[in-house]
Amino acid sequence: MRIALAQAASSTEPEDNLKLIDDYTRRAADAGARLVVFPEAAMCRFGVPLGPVAEPLDGPWATRVRAIAADAGITLVAGMFTPSADGRVHNTLLATGGGVDTSYDKIHLFDAFGFAESDTVAPGREPVTADVDGHTVGLATCYDVRFPGLFQQLAGRGAALIVLPASWGAGRGKREQWDVLVRARALDSGAFVAACDQADPTTVGGEAGKAPTGIGASLVADPFGAVVAQLGAEPGLLVADLDLDQAETARARTGVLANRRF
Repeated sequence: MRIALAQAASSTEPEDNLKLIDDYTRRAADAGARLVVFPEAAMCRFGVPLGPVAEPLDGPWATRVRAIAADAGITLVAGMFTPSADGRVHNTLLATGGGVDTSYDKIHLFDAFGFAESDTVAPGREPVTADVDGHTVGLATCYDVRFPGLFQQLAGRGAALIVLPASWGAGRGKREQWDVLVRARALDSGAFVAACDQADPTTVGGEAGKAPTGIGASLVADPFGAVVAQLGAEPGLLVADLDLDQAETARARTGVLANRRF
């Protein structure tokens, strides 16, 4: 499967971010990708109130994303915010196009490094997979990468590829953690992990600030933990060809699913 990671630098304007999604999606489709992955918070970057931004999955923003995917003939995964029944929002991935129409609400919330995502975001409850061109693809978001159990759950449900949109926080050691965690989750699950981060906002004239707004460094790790390809800090499109049969080979050799006890 040829996939693309669209390492965009999202703004606080959902309408402007739709233009980014449209542009990157067309570029990914022109490059022959069957799946394009955008970062977490592609709808609106962190650092502003999320309640006024959130829309339901049948609202105008998600409807426009569906149209972009349909026009390009590609499956698209992008981070957005949807209303929660308790007055908070859900940190949601919309997966649409190519016969796919599903969503995943982030399970593990980023209450760490002095940031409390759960103040404004309600957690999801269920792992989610999607069928893309006959292949099972798992969905995870940013801080989920610190929890191997979710990735093994997705692998157990048949995912040979797990996509990981993110808006990774900057800070001491965070880049090193990002690289190690993505590669480790690929090893844990015997799956490809395609991790698409927000671009570093300082590369486009923005400020990093206190909110997790991305460091770039989007990458694809193979089922043995090797880096297939990786971007720098600035916005860009990563296109990679993945032999998803390698997941079965890796799991047979390492026994990470067959031999697990917990």
